[in-house]
Amino acid sequence: MHNHFLRTSGAVTRRIWTRSKGTGRIACFSTTLPNSFATSPTSKSRDDLPLSGIRVLEMGQLIAGPFAGQLLGQFGAEVIKVEPPNVGDPLRVWRELDVDGTSPWFRSIARNKKSVAIDLRKEEGRELVKRLAIQSDVLIENFKPGTLEKWNLGPANLHPYNPSLIFTRVSGYGQTGPWAPRPGYASVCEAESGFRYINAFPDPATGGLSGPPVRPNISLGDSVAGLHAAFGTVLALLARKREKNGGKGMTVDVSILESMLNLMEGIVPEYDRKGKIRGPSGSSVTGIVPTNAYPCLPDESSPSSSSSSDSDSTTYDYIVIGANGDTIYNRLMHTIDRSDLTGPQFLHNHHRVQRQKDIEDAISSWTKKRTAQEVLDRMNEAGVPVGRVVSVKDIVESEQVVGRGAVREVWVPGPKSANGNGNGKGVNENGAAPHIGSGLGIDGTGVDGGGEADGWNLKMTGTFPVLSYPSSSTSTSSTSASASSSSQAENDLHEPLWAGPELGAHTDEVMMGEGYLGLSEQEVVRLRRDGIIG
Repeated sequence: MHNHFLRTSGAVTRRIWTRSKGTGRIACFSTTLPNSFATSPTSKSRDDLPLSGIRVLEMGQLIAGPFAGQLLGQFGAEVIKVEPPNVGDPLRVWRELDVDGTSPWFRSIARNKKSVAIDLRKEEGRELVKRLAIQSDVLIENFKPGTLEKWNLGPANLHPYNPSLIFTRVSGYGQTGPWAPRPGYASVCEAESGFRYINAFPDPATGGLSGPPVRPNISLGDSVAGLHAAFGTVLALLARKREKNGGKGMTVDVSILESMLNLMEGIVPEYDRKGKIRGPSGSSVTGIVPTNAYPCLPDESSPSSSSSSDSDSTTYDYIVIGANGDTIYNRLMHTIDRSDLTGPQFLHNHHRVQRQKDIEDAISSWTKKRTAQEVLDRMNEAGVPVGRVVSVKDIVESEQVVGRGAVREVWVPGPKSANGNGNGKGVNENGAAPHIGSGLGIDGTGVDGGGEADGWNLKMTGTFPVLSYPSSSTSTSSTSASASSSSQAENDLHEPLWAGPELGAHTDEVMMGEGYLGLSEQEVVRLRRDGIIG
Protein backbone atom coordinates (compact mmCIF):
# COMPACT_ATOMS: atom_id res chain seq x y z
CA MET A 1 0.00 0.00 0.00
CA HIS A 2 1.26 3.46 -0.92
CA ASN A 3 -0.25 6.72 0.35
CA HIS A 4 -0.46 10.16 -1.23
CA PHE A 5 -1.92 13.26 0.40
CA LEU A 6 -3.23 16.01 -1.91
CA ARG A 7 -3.75 19.33 -0.19
CA THR A 8 -6.60 21.61 -1.27
CA SER A 9 -7.79 24.93 0.15
CA GLY A 10 -10.28 23.29 2.48
CA ALA A 11 -9.23 19.69 3.08
CA VAL A 12 -6.74 16.99 2.29
CA THR A 13 -7.45 14.17 -0.13
CA ARG A 14 -5.66 10.90 0.62
CA ARG A 15 -4.89 8.74 -2.41
CA ILE A 16 -4.01 5.14 -1.71
CA TRP A 17 -2.23 2.91 -4.22
CA THR A 18 -2.49 -0.76 -3.38
CA ARG A 19 -1.21 -3.89 -5.10
CA SER A 20 -3.04 -7.20 -4.95
CA LYS A 21 -0.80 -9.93 -3.58
CA GLY A 22 -2.57 -12.47 -5.76
CA THR A 23 -2.69 -10.74 -9.14
CA GLY A 24 -0.11 -8.00 -8.76
CA ARG A 25 -2.67 -5.49 -10.08
CA ILE A 26 -2.45 -1.96 -8.77
CA ALA A 27 -5.51 0.14 -7.94
CA CYS A 28 -6.02 3.64 -6.57
CA PHE A 29 -8.80 5.01 -4.37
CA SER A 30 -9.28 8.29 -2.47
CA THR A 31 -10.64 9.50 0.84
CA THR A 32 -10.89 12.93 2.45
CA LEU A 33 -9.07 13.77 5.67
CA PRO A 34 -10.21 16.27 8.32
CA ASN A 35 -9.77 19.99 7.68
CA SER A 36 -7.27 20.11 10.54
CA PHE A 37 -4.75 18.46 8.24
CA ALA A 38 -5.18 21.12 5.54
CA THR A 39 -2.85 24.05 5.11
CA SER A 40 -4.19 27.26 6.61
CA PRO A 41 -5.21 29.69 3.84
CA THR A 42 -3.09 32.40 5.49
CA SER A 43 0.07 30.34 5.86
CA LYS A 44 2.87 30.10 3.37
CA SER A 45 3.34 26.90 1.40
CA ARG A 46 6.25 24.94 0.03
CA ASP A 47 5.50 26.64 -3.30
CA ASP A 48 7.02 29.79 -1.80
CA LEU A 49 10.42 28.17 -1.41
CA PRO A 50 13.10 29.29 -3.93
CA LEU A 51 13.54 25.92 -5.67
CA SER A 52 9.88 24.95 -5.84
CA GLY A 53 9.12 23.44 -9.24
CA ILE A 54 12.69 22.22 -9.80
CA ARG A 55 13.06 18.46 -10.22
CA VAL A 56 16.37 16.90 -9.20
CA LEU A 57 17.35 13.35 -10.14
CA GLU A 58 19.83 12.20 -7.50
CA MET A 59 22.01 9.31 -8.64
CA GLY A 60 24.68 9.74 -6.00
CA GLN A 61 25.24 7.67 -2.90
CA LEU A 62 26.84 7.99 0.53
CA ILE A 63 27.55 11.64 1.37
CA ALA A 64 28.75 14.24 -1.16
CA GLY A 65 26.05 13.93 -3.84
CA PRO A 66 23.22 13.12 -1.41
CA PHE A 67 24.14 16.08 0.82
CA ALA A 68 23.79 18.38 -2.18
CA GLY A 69 20.42 16.76 -2.87
CA GLN A 70 19.41 17.25 0.76
CA LEU A 71 20.16 20.97 0.58
CA LEU A 72 18.26 21.45 -2.68
CA GLY A 73 15.30 19.49 -1.32
CA GLN A 74 15.18 21.55 1.85
CA PHE A 75 14.62 24.67 -0.23
CA GLY A 76 11.78 23.29 -2.29
CA ALA A 77 13.22 21.10 -5.04
CA GLU A 78 11.61 17.75 -5.73
CA VAL A 79 14.43 15.22 -5.30
CA ILE A 80 14.02 11.75 -6.80
CA LYS A 81 16.70 9.47 -5.37
CA VAL A 82 17.63 6.47 -7.50
CA GLU A 83 18.86 3.50 -5.47
CA PRO A 84 19.71 -0.10 -6.35
CA PRO A 85 16.90 -2.54 -5.51
CA ASN A 86 17.19 -4.71 -2.39
CA VAL A 87 20.25 -2.94 -0.96
CA GLY A 88 19.77 0.79 -1.55
CA ASP A 89 22.27 3.49 -0.73
CA PRO A 90 25.05 2.00 1.44
CA LEU A 91 24.51 4.85 3.91
CA ARG A 92 21.26 3.17 4.93
CA VAL A 93 23.31 0.82 7.11
CA TRP A 94 26.27 3.02 8.10
CA ARG A 95 27.14 3.71 11.73
CA GLU A 96 24.36 3.45 14.30
CA LEU A 97 21.26 1.50 13.22
CA ASP A 98 17.76 2.18 14.50
CA VAL A 99 15.23 -0.45 15.63
CA ASP A 100 14.21 -0.97 12.00
CA GLY A 101 17.79 -1.62 10.89
CA THR A 102 18.13 1.73 9.11
CA SER A 103 20.72 4.38 9.94
CA PRO A 104 19.27 7.54 11.55
CA TRP A 105 21.93 9.39 9.56
CA PHE A 106 20.30 8.16 6.35
CA ARG A 107 16.90 9.29 7.60
CA SER A 108 18.40 12.77 7.92
CA ILE A 109 20.40 13.09 4.69
CA ALA A 110 17.54 11.55 2.65
CA ARG A 111 14.87 13.84 4.15
CA ASN A 112 12.28 15.15 1.69
CA LYS A 113 13.48 12.77 -1.03
CA LYS A 114 11.53 10.24 -3.06
CA SER A 115 13.18 6.83 -3.17
CA VAL A 116 12.95 4.94 -6.47
CA ALA A 117 14.61 1.54 -6.74
CA ILE A 118 16.08 0.96 -10.22
CA ASP A 119 18.83 -1.47 -11.23
CA LEU A 120 21.35 0.57 -13.23
CA ARG A 121 23.29 -2.58 -14.09
CA LYS A 122 20.53 -3.53 -16.50
CA GLU A 123 19.88 -1.81 -19.82
CA GLU A 124 16.18 -1.44 -19.17
CA GLY A 125 16.89 0.16 -15.81
CA ARG A 126 19.21 2.69 -17.44
CA GLU A 127 16.51 3.45 -20.00
CA LEU A 128 14.10 4.27 -17.16
CA VAL A 129 16.65 6.64 -15.64
CA LYS A 130 17.20 8.23 -19.04
CA ARG A 131 13.48 8.94 -19.30
CA LEU A 132 13.46 10.43 -15.81
CA ALA A 133 16.46 12.62 -16.65
CA ILE A 134 14.67 13.93 -19.73
CA GLN A 135 11.92 15.13 -17.40
CA SER A 136 14.30 16.65 -14.83
CA ASP A 137 16.02 19.99 -14.34
CA VAL A 138 19.11 18.67 -12.55
CA LEU A 139 20.99 15.37 -12.39
CA ILE A 140 23.33 14.91 -9.42
CA GLU A 141 25.91 12.14 -9.39
CA ASN A 142 29.09 11.34 -7.49
CA PHE A 143 30.31 8.27 -9.34
CA LYS A 144 33.86 7.82 -10.56
CA PRO A 145 34.34 10.00 -13.66
CA GLY A 146 33.34 8.15 -16.82
CA THR A 147 30.73 5.93 -15.15
CA LEU A 148 27.72 7.79 -16.56
CA GLU A 149 29.33 7.81 -19.99
CA LYS A 150 29.82 4.05 -19.77
CA TRP A 151 26.08 3.74 -19.09
CA ASN A 152 25.24 6.13 -21.96
CA LEU A 153 23.80 8.58 -19.42
CA GLY A 154 26.37 11.37 -19.73
CA PRO A 155 25.74 14.91 -21.02
CA ALA A 156 26.43 13.92 -24.63
CA ASN A 157 23.80 11.19 -24.34
CA LEU A 158 21.07 13.17 -22.57
CA HIS A 159 21.42 16.77 -23.79
CA PRO A 160 20.01 15.96 -27.27
CA TYR A 161 16.77 15.01 -25.49
CA ASN A 162 16.89 17.63 -22.72
CA PRO A 163 19.28 20.49 -23.60
CA SER A 164 18.42 22.36 -20.39
CA LEU A 165 19.43 19.49 -18.07
CA ILE A 166 22.06 20.56 -15.54
CA PHE A 167 24.67 17.91 -14.68
CA THR A 168 26.09 18.32 -11.18
CA ARG A 169 29.04 15.96 -10.92
CA VAL A 170 30.99 15.41 -7.71
CA SER A 171 34.24 13.43 -7.71
CA GLY A 172 37.53 13.32 -5.88
CA TYR A 173 39.60 15.31 -8.36
CA GLY A 174 37.18 16.59 -10.99
CA GLN A 175 36.16 15.36 -14.42
CA THR A 176 39.46 16.39 -16.05
CA GLY A 177 43.16 16.41 -15.22
CA PRO A 178 45.67 13.57 -14.77
CA TRP A 179 44.07 12.42 -11.51
CA ALA A 180 40.47 12.38 -12.78
CA PRO A 181 40.34 8.57 -13.16
CA ARG A 182 41.50 7.99 -9.59
CA PRO A 183 39.01 6.97 -6.91
CA GLY A 184 38.86 9.86 -4.47
CA TYR A 185 37.42 9.57 -1.00
CA ALA A 186 37.12 12.64 1.22
CA SER A 187 39.84 11.54 3.62
CA VAL A 188 42.40 11.26 0.82
CA CYS A 189 41.33 14.52 -0.81
CA GLU A 190 41.53 16.33 2.52
CA ALA A 191 45.15 15.20 2.72
CA GLU A 192 45.94 16.21 -0.87
CA SER A 193 44.34 19.63 -0.35
CA GLY A 194 46.76 20.47 2.47
CA PHE A 195 44.01 20.51 5.07
CA ARG A 196 45.31 17.53 7.02
CA TYR A 197 48.77 19.09 7.23
CA ILE A 198 47.56 22.19 9.06
CA ASN A 199 45.00 20.30 11.14
CA ALA A 200 47.45 18.76 13.59
CA PHE A 201 49.74 19.53 16.49
CA PRO A 202 53.11 21.11 15.66
CA ASP A 203 56.52 19.74 16.37
CA PRO A 204 58.18 22.43 18.54
CA ALA A 205 61.52 21.86 16.86
CA THR A 206 60.51 21.87 13.20
CA GLY A 207 57.05 23.47 13.12
CA GLY A 208 55.90 20.50 11.05
CA LEU A 209 53.75 17.56 12.07
CA SER A 210 54.17 16.09 15.51
CA GLY A 211 52.81 12.65 14.78
CA PRO A 212 49.88 11.89 12.47
CA PRO A 213 47.48 14.69 11.54
CA VAL A 214 44.19 14.95 13.43
CA ARG A 215 41.08 14.03 11.48
CA PRO A 216 37.79 15.75 12.30
CA ASN A 217 35.38 12.98 13.26
CA ILE A 218 33.14 13.73 10.27
CA SER A 219 33.55 13.36 6.51
CA LEU A 220 34.31 17.03 6.12
CA GLY A 221 35.47 16.89 2.50
CA ASP A 222 32.26 15.21 1.37
CA SER A 223 30.04 17.76 3.07
CA VAL A 224 32.07 20.71 1.81
CA ALA A 225 31.90 19.27 -1.72
CA GLY A 226 28.14 18.85 -1.27
CA LEU A 227 27.85 22.52 -0.35
CA HIS A 228 29.80 23.49 -3.46
CA ALA A 229 27.63 21.19 -5.55
CA ALA A 230 24.40 22.74 -4.24
CA PHE A 231 25.77 26.25 -4.73
CA GLY A 232 26.99 25.43 -8.24
CA THR A 233 23.61 23.92 -9.10
CA VAL A 234 21.78 27.09 -8.07
CA LEU A 235 24.23 29.18 -10.15
CA ALA A 236 23.56 26.95 -13.16
CA LEU A 237 19.79 27.31 -12.62
CA LEU A 238 20.16 31.11 -12.53
CA ALA A 239 22.26 31.08 -15.70
CA ARG A 240 19.71 28.90 -17.46
CA LYS A 241 16.87 31.19 -16.41
CA ARG A 242 18.63 34.20 -17.88
CA GLU A 243 18.87 32.29 -21.17
CA LYS A 244 22.11 33.98 -22.16
CA ASN A 245 23.22 30.55 -23.28
CA GLY A 246 19.95 29.67 -24.96
CA GLY A 247 18.59 27.97 -21.86
CA LYS A 248 21.12 25.17 -22.09
CA GLY A 249 22.09 23.24 -19.00
CA MET A 250 25.60 23.58 -17.64
CA THR A 251 27.86 20.92 -16.19
CA VAL A 252 28.78 21.69 -12.58
CA ASP A 253 32.13 19.98 -12.04
CA VAL A 254 32.83 19.67 -8.30
CA SER A 255 36.08 18.27 -6.97
CA ILE A 256 36.44 17.32 -3.31
CA LEU A 257 40.08 18.39 -3.43
CA GLU A 258 39.21 21.81 -4.86
CA SER A 259 36.30 22.24 -2.47
CA MET A 260 38.69 21.78 0.45
CA LEU A 261 41.25 24.02 -1.24
CA ASN A 262 38.57 26.71 -1.30
CA LEU A 263 38.65 26.71 2.53
CA MET A 264 42.38 27.25 2.81
CA GLU A 265 42.19 31.03 3.13
CA GLY A 266 45.47 32.82 2.34
CA ILE A 267 47.76 29.80 2.33
CA VAL A 268 48.50 29.87 -1.43
CA PRO A 269 49.06 33.62 -1.86
CA GLU A 270 51.11 33.77 1.34
CA TYR A 271 53.36 31.02 0.02
CA ASP A 272 53.59 32.68 -3.37
CA ARG A 273 54.59 36.12 -2.11
CA LYS A 274 56.39 35.34 1.14
CA GLY A 275 57.50 31.74 0.80
CA LYS A 276 55.60 30.88 3.99
CA ILE A 277 54.46 27.28 4.49
CA ARG A 278 51.73 27.36 7.07
CA GLY A 279 52.10 24.46 9.48
CA PRO A 280 49.87 22.86 12.09
CA SER A 281 48.87 24.94 15.10
CA GLY A 282 47.05 22.62 17.49
CA SER A 283 44.04 24.31 19.09
CA SER A 284 45.03 27.82 18.03
CA VAL A 285 45.33 29.39 14.58
CA THR A 286 48.50 30.75 13.03
CA GLY A 287 48.84 34.54 13.07
CA ILE A 288 45.72 35.39 15.07
CA VAL A 289 46.02 36.09 18.82
CA PRO A 290 44.33 35.31 21.10
CA THR A 291 41.98 32.58 19.96
CA ASN A 292 42.35 29.19 21.58
CA ALA A 293 40.87 26.53 23.83
CA TYR A 294 41.57 27.13 27.51
CA PRO A 295 41.31 24.77 30.50
CA CYS A 296 38.76 25.32 33.27
CA LEU A 297 37.88 23.56 36.48
CA PRO A 298 34.93 21.18 36.00
CA ASP A 299 31.65 21.94 37.70
CA GLU A 300 28.43 20.04 38.26
CA SER A 301 26.70 21.72 35.33
CA SER A 302 29.60 21.03 32.99
CA PRO A 303 27.89 20.06 29.72
CA SER A 304 30.89 18.49 28.09
CA SER A 305 32.43 15.12 28.65
CA SER A 306 35.60 16.28 26.88
CA SER A 307 38.47 16.58 29.30
CA SER A 308 42.14 15.89 29.65
CA SER A 309 44.69 15.63 32.41
CA ASP A 310 47.30 18.25 33.18
CA SER A 311 50.64 17.44 34.77
CA ASP A 312 49.08 17.85 38.21
CA SER A 313 46.47 15.21 37.34
CA THR A 314 43.63 17.74 37.59
CA THR A 315 40.92 17.04 35.01
CA TYR A 316 39.83 20.09 33.05
CA ASP A 317 36.90 21.14 30.96
CA TYR A 318 37.59 23.44 28.03
CA ILE A 319 36.17 26.68 26.77
CA VAL A 320 37.11 28.60 23.63
CA ILE A 321 37.81 32.33 23.76
CA GLY A 322 38.14 34.42 20.63
CA ALA A 323 39.46 37.87 21.52
CA ASN A 324 41.47 38.78 18.45
CA GLY A 325 39.58 42.05 17.89
CA ASP A 326 41.58 44.95 19.28
CA THR A 327 38.93 46.38 21.62
CA ILE A 328 37.75 42.88 22.60
CA TYR A 329 41.31 41.98 23.52
CA ASN A 330 41.56 44.96 25.86
CA ARG A 331 38.29 43.99 27.55
CA LEU A 332 39.58 40.45 28.02
CA MET A 333 42.83 41.60 29.61
CA HIS A 334 41.03 43.95 32.03
CA THR A 335 38.62 41.12 32.96
CA ILE A 336 41.45 38.77 33.89
CA ASP A 337 43.34 41.56 35.69
CA ARG A 338 46.21 41.64 33.20
CA SER A 339 46.14 45.25 32.11
CA ASP A 340 49.92 45.00 31.93
CA LEU A 341 49.40 43.11 28.65
CA THR A 342 47.69 46.08 27.00
CA GLY A 343 49.07 49.27 25.49
CA PRO A 344 51.14 50.07 22.40
CA GLN A 345 53.00 46.73 22.41
CA PHE A 346 49.66 44.87 22.19
CA LEU A 347 47.64 47.37 20.20
CA HIS A 348 46.95 45.36 17.03
CA ASN A 349 46.95 41.70 16.09
CA HIS A 350 50.41 41.76 14.50
CA HIS A 351 51.80 43.13 17.79
CA ARG A 352 50.09 40.41 19.81
CA VAL A 353 51.41 37.65 17.54
CA GLN A 354 54.90 38.57 18.73
CA ARG A 355 53.81 38.07 22.36
CA GLN A 356 51.55 35.06 21.84
CA LYS A 357 53.08 32.86 24.55
CA ASP A 358 52.80 35.55 27.22
CA ILE A 359 49.17 36.23 26.32
CA GLU A 360 48.13 32.57 26.10
CA ASP A 361 49.83 31.72 29.39
CA ALA A 362 48.07 34.61 31.12
CA ILE A 363 44.65 33.54 29.91
CA SER A 364 45.21 29.87 30.76
CA SER A 365 46.50 30.73 34.23
CA TRP A 366 43.28 32.67 34.88
CA THR A 367 40.81 30.13 33.46
CA LYS A 368 42.44 27.15 35.21
CA LYS A 369 41.42 28.57 38.57
CA ARG A 370 37.75 28.93 37.61
CA THR A 371 34.93 26.70 36.46
CA ALA A 372 33.72 26.88 32.90
CA GLN A 373 30.49 28.54 34.05
CA GLU A 374 32.42 31.21 35.95
CA VAL A 375 34.50 31.94 32.85
CA LEU A 376 31.40 32.05 30.66
CA ASP A 377 29.66 34.47 33.00
CA ARG A 378 32.65 36.81 33.26
CA MET A 379 33.36 36.78 29.54
CA ASN A 380 29.73 37.34 28.54
CA GLU A 381 29.49 40.20 31.02
CA ALA A 382 32.57 41.77 29.45
CA GLY A 383 31.37 41.18 25.87
CA VAL A 384 34.17 38.75 25.01
CA PRO A 385 33.23 35.90 22.62
CA VAL A 386 33.31 32.62 24.55
CA GLY A 387 31.81 29.17 24.27
CA ARG A 388 31.99 25.74 25.84
CA VAL A 389 33.43 22.73 24.02
CA VAL A 390 30.26 20.67 24.00
CA SER A 391 29.00 17.25 22.93
CA VAL A 392 25.92 16.40 20.89
CA LYS A 393 23.95 15.91 24.12
CA ASP A 394 24.58 19.53 24.97
CA ILE A 395 23.69 20.68 21.47
CA VAL A 396 20.18 19.22 21.44
CA GLU A 397 19.55 20.75 24.90
CA SER A 398 21.03 24.16 24.08
CA GLU A 399 18.65 27.07 24.62
CA GLN A 400 19.99 28.76 21.50
CA VAL A 401 19.55 25.66 19.33
CA VAL A 402 16.06 25.07 20.73
CA GLY A 403 15.12 28.74 20.46
CA ARG A 404 16.07 28.86 16.78
CA GLY A 405 14.56 25.52 15.90
CA ALA A 406 17.97 24.39 14.69
CA VAL A 407 17.16 20.78 15.63
CA ARG A 408 13.81 19.42 14.46
CA GLU A 409 11.82 16.28 15.22
CA VAL A 410 10.56 14.31 12.23
CA TRP A 411 8.20 11.37 12.36
CA VAL A 412 9.47 8.00 11.14
CA PRO A 413 6.53 5.63 10.54
CA GLY A 414 7.05 2.16 11.97
CA PRO A 415 5.81 -1.19 10.64
CA LYS A 416 2.36 -0.43 12.08
CA SER A 417 2.26 3.27 11.24
CA ALA A 418 -0.84 5.15 12.26
CA ASN A 419 -1.93 5.90 8.69
CA GLY A 420 -2.59 2.23 8.07
CA ASN A 421 0.45 1.75 5.89
CA GLY A 422 1.82 -1.51 7.19
CA ASN A 423 5.04 -1.23 5.20
CA GLY A 424 6.14 1.77 7.24
CA LYS A 425 6.52 4.06 4.23
CA GLY A 426 3.87 6.48 5.50
CA VAL A 427 4.17 9.14 2.79
CA ASN A 428 1.98 11.79 1.18
CA GLU A 429 1.84 13.10 -2.37
CA ASN A 430 5.36 14.41 -1.84
CA GLY A 431 6.35 11.43 0.28
CA ALA A 432 5.66 13.23 3.55
CA ALA A 433 4.56 11.54 6.74
CA PRO A 434 1.10 12.79 7.73
CA HIS A 435 2.52 14.32 10.89
CA ILE A 436 5.95 15.70 11.59
CA GLY A 437 7.27 15.93 15.10
CA SER A 438 3.71 16.15 16.45
CA GLY A 439 3.26 12.67 17.89
CA LEU A 440 -0.20 12.57 16.29
CA GLY A 441 -1.62 10.03 13.89
CA ILE A 442 -3.55 10.91 10.78
CA ASP A 443 -6.80 10.94 12.77
CA GLY A 444 -5.27 13.07 15.52
CA THR A 445 -4.79 10.21 17.95
CA GLY A 446 -1.54 9.76 19.81
CA VAL A 447 0.95 7.19 18.56
CA ASP A 448 3.91 7.85 20.81
CA GLY A 449 2.35 5.73 23.49
CA GLY A 450 1.66 2.89 21.11
CA GLY A 451 5.20 1.62 20.98
CA GLU A 452 7.78 1.99 18.24
CA ALA A 453 5.84 -0.34 15.97
CA ASP A 454 3.77 2.75 15.19
CA GLY A 455 6.84 4.90 14.64
CA TRP A 456 9.01 7.38 16.45
CA ASN A 457 10.20 10.97 16.37
CA LEU A 458 13.73 11.47 15.09
CA LYS A 459 15.82 14.53 15.85
CA MET A 460 17.80 16.00 12.97
CA THR A 461 19.33 19.36 12.10
CA GLY A 462 17.00 21.93 10.58
CA THR A 463 17.25 23.93 7.35
CA PHE A 464 20.03 26.49 7.07
CA PRO A 465 20.28 29.29 6.16
CA VAL A 466 16.92 30.45 7.51
CA LEU A 467 15.06 32.43 4.85
CA SER A 468 12.41 35.00 5.77
CA TYR A 469 10.50 37.90 4.25
CA PRO A 470 10.11 41.30 5.94
CA SER A 471 6.78 41.80 7.66
CA SER A 472 4.26 43.75 5.59
CA SER A 473 2.48 45.12 8.66
CA THR A 474 2.80 48.87 9.31
CA SER A 475 0.65 49.04 12.44
CA THR A 476 2.75 49.49 15.57
CA SER A 477 0.28 47.61 17.75
CA SER A 478 0.14 44.61 15.44
CA THR A 479 3.75 44.53 14.31
CA SER A 480 4.93 42.14 17.01
CA ALA A 481 2.04 39.70 16.55
CA SER A 482 2.30 39.89 12.76
CA ALA A 483 6.05 39.32 12.84
CA SER A 484 5.56 36.37 15.17
CA SER A 485 2.89 34.87 12.90
CA SER A 486 5.01 35.43 9.80
CA SER A 487 8.04 33.96 11.54
CA GLN A 488 6.07 30.87 12.51
CA ALA A 489 4.79 30.38 8.95
CA GLU A 490 8.30 30.71 7.56
CA ASN A 491 9.64 28.48 10.32
CA ASP A 492 7.18 25.79 9.26
CA LEU A 493 8.62 25.93 5.74
CA HIS A 494 11.99 24.95 7.17
CA GLU A 495 10.52 21.86 8.84
CA PRO A 496 11.67 18.69 7.07
CA LEU A 497 8.61 17.25 5.34
CA TRP A 498 9.54 13.65 6.01
CA ALA A 499 12.47 11.53 7.08
CA GLY A 500 14.46 9.48 4.60
CA PRO A 501 11.94 6.99 3.17
CA GLU A 502 12.01 3.24 2.90
CA LEU A 503 13.83 1.85 -0.13
CA GLY A 504 11.59 2.11 -3.19
CA ALA A 505 8.83 3.91 -1.28
CA HIS A 506 8.05 6.02 -4.33
CA THR A 507 8.83 3.61 -7.15
CA ASP A 508 5.17 3.08 -8.11
CA GLU A 509 4.40 6.79 -7.94
CA VAL A 510 7.27 7.69 -10.25
CA MET A 511 6.71 4.77 -12.61
CA MET A 512 2.95 5.31 -13.05
CA GLY A 513 2.16 8.79 -11.78
CA GLU A 514 1.00 11.72 -13.87
CA GLY A 515 3.93 13.98 -14.66
CA TYR A 516 6.36 11.07 -14.34
CA LEU A 517 6.85 8.02 -16.59
CA GLY A 518 3.17 7.11 -16.92
CA LEU A 519 3.73 3.37 -17.22
CA SER A 520 0.83 0.97 -17.05
CA GLU A 521 0.17 -1.31 -14.10
CA GLN A 522 1.13 -4.32 -16.24
CA GLU A 523 4.48 -2.73 -17.18
CA VAL A 524 5.31 -2.01 -13.54
CA VAL A 525 4.42 -5.55 -12.49
CA ARG A 526 6.61 -6.94 -15.25
CA LEU A 527 9.56 -4.62 -14.42
CA ARG A 528 9.39 -5.63 -10.79
CA ARG A 529 9.16 -9.33 -11.67
CA ASP A 530 12.25 -9.00 -13.90
CA GLY A 531 14.23 -7.25 -11.15
CA ILE A 532 14.50 -3.96 -13.04
CA ILE A 533 12.75 -2.02 -10.27
CA GLY A 534 12.13 -2.63 -6.59
